Amino acid sequence: MLRSHGRCRYSAIVDRPDFSWPEGKRLAVHLSVNLEHFAYGEGLGIGYTPGLPQPATYNWAWREYGNRVGVWRILDLLDELALPASLLINSEIYDHCPEVVAAFRRRGDEIVAHGRTNSEHQRDFDEAGERQLIAEARRTIERHEGKPPQGWLSPGINVNETTPDLLQEAGFSYLLDWPLDEQPVWLKTRRGHILAIPYPHEVNDIPMVVLNHGTAPAFADMIIDNFDEMLRQSAKQSLVYGVALHTFIAGQPFRLKHLRRALQHLCGARDRVWFAPAGAIAAHFAAHAPMKPEA
Repeated sequence: MLRSHGRCRYSAIVDRPDFSWPEGKRLAVHLSVNLEHFAYGEGLGIGYTPGLPQPATYNWAWREYGNRVGVWRILDLLDELALPASLLINSEIYDHCPEVVAAFRRRGDEIVAHGRTNSEHQRDFDEAGERQLIAEARRTIERHEGKPPQGWLSPGINVNETTPDLLQEAGFSYLLDWPLDEQPVWLKTRRGHILAIPYPHEVNDIPMVVLNHGTAPAFADMIIDNFDEMLRQSAKQSLVYGVALHTFIAGQPFRLKHLRRALQHLCGARDRVWFAPAGAIAAHFAAHAPMKPEA
């Protein structure tokens, strides 16, 4: 028998108890805006021009564009369409550009923990070091927002086997690291359980644009096609659709034009879709489909 993670059992989506989102809606959509800060001249970080020796100013500046320009363009678009967002932040953002977080805070958007910086991955730490990393990021957000974050996405989604355990023990109620389903999934932890909310690996501008060299029109078409098909499938089972955006990629003008087209299309079905932050989706599911002791 193959080695198992032991976090959850196999479950066919066609065999589960039925439920609905608020107002009887069947498709929940969350827009995740990743706001990241990178160390200059050291550490990890995806590069527009891989292989450049440090300080790799060109790559650092490409990513910094998202904090200085791209995020403000995305904010304007979200305001234009009256769409909520989940802001996934490196906690170092508060020292670097706190005014960006303040702009999302004024909109009432959810703040989700995304580690300290994407210049490091949790996989490179032992358990004690990762516990400290998680606690530091959580405390920083709580200090600035007046309440602790409920959700977590690991930088680079590069995790340890014990990451769900450490997150649950630190007080998080959901994570975005396990994209194994189109519905939320309860994961066992060594001291309880934590909810995995679907976060997209596919409808995500990093793999689509940077890794697979997809064009801006193709990424917009992907968002639309995935939405149309999931809306159709949601008649059978209530589903969660996430769109992952990074400010230094989606915030580029030629991509923003097509992102606007895609999001306008999604808004055309607003009467049938629940647009909500990831935390609200997690809370609704937990209230209507609580963890079963035998699961």
